[in-house]
Amino acid sequence: MFGKKAQPPIKSLIAQGSRIDGNLKFTEGLRIDGQVVGNTMASTDQPSILVISEAAVVEGELHADHVIINGTVRGPVHAKELLELQPQARIEGDVYYKALEMHRGATITGQLKPMDDGEEKPLLKLAANNQ
Repeated sequence: MFGKKAQPPIKSLIAQGSRIDGNLKFTEGLRIDGQVVGNTMASTDQPSILVISEAAVVEGELHADHVIINGTVRGPVHAKELLELQPQARIEGDVYYKALEMHRGATITGQLKPMDDGEEKPLLKLAANNQ
């Protein structure tokens, strides 16, 4: 707990039973319990959190600093800081993250692509012989 930044508040909700067709842009925090067909992006000028609940289905790209997924995402996920995949998370697409926490039961159909300061890291680092 010590040394962690305070999380931004979740100020918006897409409720279960709701469907959004089109791209979304949000500030601070957004929780999705319904369905979104389109890209969901956080504003880049302040910290952000995006929560995809177990009932949610999102078809499109996700972009936020901290992303928590426990539902279904069909599309690439970009977490600039932390990606949390809870037990019911289902992702069909590539995943870009700085730090990853994955619980048992979560599944990803795609590639895991760690990033460092917004840049993609090489897929594989080989140890060099020190002679």
